[in-house]
Amino acid sequence: MATSSPVRHAWRVLLGLVLVTGVLFGINAVGVHVFQKSSWSPELALDLQGGTQIVLGAQTEDGAAPSQEQMDQAAAIIRQRVDASGVAEADITTEGGQNIVVQIPGVADEQTRERIQSSAQLEFRAVLATNAPTNEFVGEDGNPTPYPTPDDSLNATPTADPTDASDLAWVTDKLAAEFLAYDCSNPENNAARAPKDQPLIACDDIGQAKFLLGPAELDGTAISDATSGRDPQTGAWMVQLTMTGAGTDAFGKVSTRLNQYRIDGLTPRDQFAFVLDGNVISAPRMNGLILDGRPSISGSFDQDSAKTLADQLKFGALPLSFEVLNSDTISATLGTQQLQIGLIAGLIGLALVAIYSLIVYRALGSVIIASIAVMAVLTYIIICILAWRLGFRLSLAGVAGLIVSIGFTADSFIVYFERIRDELRDGKSIIAAVEDGWGRAKRTIYISKSINILAAVVLYILADSTVKGFAFTLGLTTIIDVLIFVIFTHPVMQLLARTRFFGGGHRLSGLDPEALGAVYHSRSQFRDVTTASAGRGAKNARSRGEADRRQTIAERKRAEALAGDRPANADRSISAASEGDA
Repeated sequence: MATSSPVRHAWRVLLGLVLVTGVLFGINAVGVHVFQKSSWSPELALDLQGGTQIVLGAQTEDGAAPSQEQMDQAAAIIRQRVDASGVAEADITTEGGQNIVVQIPGVADEQTRERIQSSAQLEFRAVLATNAPTNEFVGEDGNPTPYPTPDDSLNATPTADPTDASDLAWVTDKLAAEFLAYDCSNPENNAARAPKDQPLIACDDIGQAKFLLGPAELDGTAISDATSGRDPQTGAWMVQLTMTGAGTDAFGKVSTRLNQYRIDGLTPRDQFAFVLDGNVISAPRMNGLILDGRPSISGSFDQDSAKTLADQLKFGALPLSFEVLNSDTISATLGTQQLQIGLIAGLIGLALVAIYSLIVYRALGSVIIASIAVMAVLTYIIICILAWRLGFRLSLAGVAGLIVSIGFTADSFIVYFERIRDELRDGKSIIAAVEDGWGRAKRTIYISKSINILAAVVLYILADSTVKGFAFTLGLTTIIDVLIFVIFTHPVMQLLARTRFFGGGHRLSGLDPEALGAVYHSRSQFRDVTTASAGRGAKNARSRGEADRRQTIAERKRAEALAGDRPANADRSISAASEGDA
């Protein structure tokens, strides 16, 4: 029973590998044939596929050149737009202090172009209805007040014509129905380009709460500065705004109206929203009159969230617009040539690994080759799925990561096989050597691969975007390498160890104890290599030499100790006998 149990376990694990592989191919097949958004080939990045290059020129109202800080923030906003459109591996840089260069793999569709070209303007809009309460306040501290449902908010009898931005007369039956049916989780909902003088349906930046907003009353030009810090009285994190002269007067009028709604209990109409690129980044309640142009936003902030909101309000308020200077299609001729060179290098590396494995490990090297082949299949299909689900694109740096992973993968198997050979040199059977070698090798491999994954994660976080592809593929293949080591290589070795060719130690199997120079049969009984090898010529000499080279320090010390226990006249008697024979 004990002998057959590892065999059954090995077959179950290999069956599980087949099932996992089938599931992965099935997932990608669904993406290809059902959703028609996946492919059987990996998506290529800009440097390998070519794409679209759009050069944007920043324009200011006063004609002054924007600062580098403004340009960096504008580039960050554009990157968020490109990422939101599902395009990966885009390259967005500032150029010449006044231009932003956007390079996108493939052909940019019209929607992506519009996202890139539209200017980032911040809007202040009154809240007419929402499906979520808020714990953010402008002015005095306060406590959250439960809001009525959207249906209750919209059932008030409107006047004939709106009198201000908070008037429910803006809400027609059609608009109310649209708001109630609006789904924030649907990425097709995009109201970023709604007219400023019309109501707007928008969601928060995490796609959970939805808002029905009145027309825009102020834009980002009303804010001259925004900072984050702690409230000197409560110690809580807050965001402090500084309004311009015109913004102070306009915001004073808005705060007067919203504060009256608060007094009258007309929630959520005591709320106003900061809208950036069609998303509500904050919707605080008005808790007092603010006539000095220095409102502060308090609530459930920590240091990071307060700084993020302050940056969005400060830089989202920049009066920057962008003019398309040119839009061209860029080729991937250089990248294609480099890809071909890289693939040739990878094939050469694979060939060298295969030749080395077969020379050093003989038939056992076929296990290394098969493991790398299985790893290649899993890596390929996973990259195809990631291209569909996460927009991952394979760059030249990513190809380099795949090539480097070949050596790392072969290294794992070499560690394992050398541990098996060490156990064979200890005189163990091949079946026992496979199991004991696995127990010792896996600890070493797990530690080594953990370091590789840690290095890939750090590189991905800290490195430039051009290197992230290398870090990603290196980390991915390292994880797959460990998986293959556990669910393919070891189970295959368990099965091969019980075959006549490998288990019998055939001289071409790579597991021949004599060729490996085994020095003893068990923990307590050494094998006399000289006696056992008598009359076998050059092969025995090679075995003795291999045994001497392969002995560990402990084995050498034990052999020397046993040699020291031999009778002192043993060598003399042999010598005398030899002389007599002569």
